[in-house]
Amino acid sequence: MTKTLPQPFTKQQLRDSFNKAAETYDAFAIVQREVCERLLERLDYIKVEPQMILDIGAGTGQGTQGLALQYPDAHIVSMDIAENMLLKNRQKIQTQSSLAEKVKNLFKAKQRYQFVCADAEQLSFSDASMDMIFSSLTIQWCPDLTRLFNEFRRVLKPGGLLMFTTLGTETLHELRASWAEVSDKIHVNHFADMHDIGDALYNVQVENPLMDNEIIVLNYQSIKQILVELKAVGAHNQNTGREKALTGKNRLQGMYKAYEKFRTEEGYPVTYEVLYGHAWNPKTPLQKTRSDAKVQQTSISLAQLKSTLGSREHS
Repeated sequence: MTKTLPQPFTKQQLRDSFNKAAETYDAFAIVQREVCERLLERLDYIKVEPQMILDIGAGTGQGTQGLALQYPDAHIVSMDIAENMLLKNRQKIQTQSSLAEKVKNLFKAKQRYQFVCADAEQLSFSDASMDMIFSSLTIQWCPDLTRLFNEFRRVLKPGGLLMFTTLGTETLHELRASWAEVSDKIHVNHFADMHDIGDALYNVQVENPLMDNEIIVLNYQSIKQILVELKAVGAHNQNTGREKALTGKNRLQGMYKAYEKFRTEEGYPVTYEVLYGHAWNPKTPLQKTRSDAKVQQTSISLAQLKSTLGSREHS
């Protein structure tokens, strides 16, 4: 049975946090940039020619730009829950596009890029509409993994590819342990175990799911710098029950003191456990079966069925 992660924040809090971080994100998103680049590099070893790509949690656009270089003929949908992130994303695309491409796009029935503000757990796209879903360091903000992956399956075409990264349980363990010494409140987000994500993929019946992980450790010269950078990328504490005022300040100093035990010659370490995953949407449409004493009924999305029949005709 797949675990559902605790959610100490609401989607509105998440949206507000990343909207506020849009201006500072690029300057501090060191791990996010590196992980996205590593996920893009993995596409070099997979033979696909997607025409429609959905970049979920696109943020300020690193993945979108990388996908555009990798697949120059593809239409790319950049999706994020925070509209300010998408505005930054679009500004980058407009700045970096050549004048010739801009002129050409004026006469296209379909623009090459599309920007959509939406929630990953409630995708606003038609069934079987995407050849690929690409998502880097986003699904850790989605507590119901089975629901999330069912949505991914719904919008992927039969035979479509899912590529993602997320954060594992070892992420920020130093900060979590330090807070635990001075407070029983949740100060650091919980992250899924790799096996739980694998179970969720298995439950939605994707094909050939593959997962692996790696540890990335950054060293900082001060604990305050750690907290500043987490806030600058929108990943700081959003708990509704977080401590405030004097009590909060006293506990903050206690956390600083507790963190000292992790200090090395290189500074204060911050661990990120990065989980990589990819899987294929089966070429057979996702079926939902309902049965009772008299009849068994199976429903298949019309878009999925048409897409499957089309792929068979060209195979």
